[in-house]
This record gives sequence, C-alpha cells and structure tokens, in this order.
Amino acid sequence: AGADTIEHGYGGTAEVFKAMAAKGIALCPTIAASEAYARYFQHWNGQEPAPESVQENRRSFQMAIKAGVPICMGGDVGVYTHGQNWMEMDAMQRAGMPAAQVLIAATSGNARILHLGDRGAVRTGLLADLVAVDGDPTRDVSAVRHIRMVMKGGQLVRRP
Repeated sequence: AGADTIEHGYGGTAEVFKAMAAKGIALCPTIAASEAYARYFQHWNGQEPAPESVQENRRSFQMAIKAGVPICMGGDVGVYTHGQNWMEMDAMQRAGMPAAQVLIAATSGNARILHLGDRGAVRTGLLADLVAVDGDPTRDVSAVRHIRMVMKGGQLVRRP
C-alpha cells in the first residue's frame, strides 16, 4: 500500500514534506479551494492580506516546494465554477511558484505523477491535446484564461 499523491496538505510540516519528497509522493495543493472557502465563509474580498487560513495553506505549499516535493495541479473543482481550473494555477503562482513551474505541474508533472505516459509532452506518438493562449503563460500564468485554440486528439476543436 501507499500513496502517489496527498491532496490539500494544509498544515503540513517540514518533516512531513521531507518524507514525501524522499518517497516521491506528490502534493496536489488545492490552494484555490481554500481561497474560495475564505471568500464564501469568511467574506474575504480577495485582497491581501489573505485570511490566516489561506496564508497557512500558502506556507505549507512553500514548505513542500522547498523540500523538493513533486507538485501536481488540481483545484478541488466544485468549490468554484467548473471550467475555471485556471484559478488553481493563479493561486499557485500567487503562493510563490514561478509561472513556468506551474505550467509544468499542470502538464508534464501531472502526467508523470498520475502515470499517464501517453500525454504530458508534445511528441510523436502522444495524445495531441493542446491549447494556445493569448500572452505568455511562462511569465504570467493568468494567460491561460484567454484560450485561442484547442486541439483534442489531433483535431482542432476551437480556433480563432
């Protein structure tokens, strides 16, 4: 028995994250879920400083990164509107992860962590599920909100 991922990780300690890193167990931080909770139940307006509950989750995320824990991206969708998974990517960047690392977590990182060898890279023989966005998401991950083109299984689904 064992685990490939730990979801949330709220209140995690340096010792826990060190053990996760040593075993290759990934963290799926769901920071956007804690932010949504703070908006709904603590009446947070989204401006900084964030409530302590959100700040605690951000600190745990930063400890996990520092410990070398693999990070995957999943937003605990359901606490905010479906189709807005980018909210987790934004939250990860706000919590201190560089935009390029957020994109890796959401793509090749998730594929590796979830053992999906047929995706996660642009390469012959892999699924051709791609999006093109306005802007440079390696600098500002919020660019993923502005989708210009979608390719699913090598077929254009949406284009400009």
